[in-house]
Amino acid sequence: MSSNGAPLLEISGLNVHYGPAHVLQDVSFEVRDKPVSLIGRNGMGKTTLCNAILQMPPGRVSGSIRFEGRELVGRASYKIAGAGIGYVPQGRRLYESLTVDEHLRMLAPRRGDSRWTIDRIYELFPRLAERKGTGGMQLSGGEQQMLAIGRALLTNPKLLIMDEPSEGLAPTIIEMLIETFRGLAQEGLAILCVEQNLAMATAMADRQLVMVAGRIAAETTGAELAHDPEAQRRWLGVERG
Repeated sequence: MSSNGAPLLEISGLNVHYGPAHVLQDVSFEVRDKPVSLIGRNGMGKTTLCNAILQMPPGRVSGSIRFEGRELVGRASYKIAGAGIGYVPQGRRLYESLTVDEHLRMLAPRRGDSRWTIDRIYELFPRLAERKGTGGMQLSGGEQQMLAIGRALLTNPKLLIMDEPSEGLAPTIIEMLIETFRGLAQEGLAILCVEQNLAMATAMADRQLVMVAGRIAAETTGAELAHDPEAQRRWLGVERG
């Protein structure tokens, strides 16, 4: 939540067109201080939404995206990141030519009073400290995701957006990440978790937004969604195992 009581992130009437395709259709929701999960199947527009918030889409964007009351539509992506939005993209997007330590040093804050430092990232993820001289693409899937999260945290965000953080990870790694995210949320970091993994989404946040065909089709809670097989089949095409 912003200092004046307004939502930290407020999206209103957001539309995104890729040529003739109307990918996002009048999307509206807000994020305050509690974690929020946005869940949906592949192809529903979830990554397009992330790209729109960071102003990275190749398509046409209309509507409003406000962060701490300031409009983001039309702003440069690096300025949005500098304003306090950290992003963990789908697929991690690491550099093959850089080691773990080089990935982190590339984004290490210059200010001495920064909340997140490289040392703190290594404390959060000790496995990265053990692998600091290893190339980013030589890491396991779980290690790569730790590095992508650490890289985002080094921007000292107020809001962390994660696109499919559980993708391709073993259940034990997913459980570890869930505990990590819960700890970050308790420290006051706002989180928007964009997922198709129902178990991950419901474990991450009580508030659930369901995206279907580019629209927010429903808003529910993690408990209600986890115990409603019919809703799972209707919106997600799956049931929680």
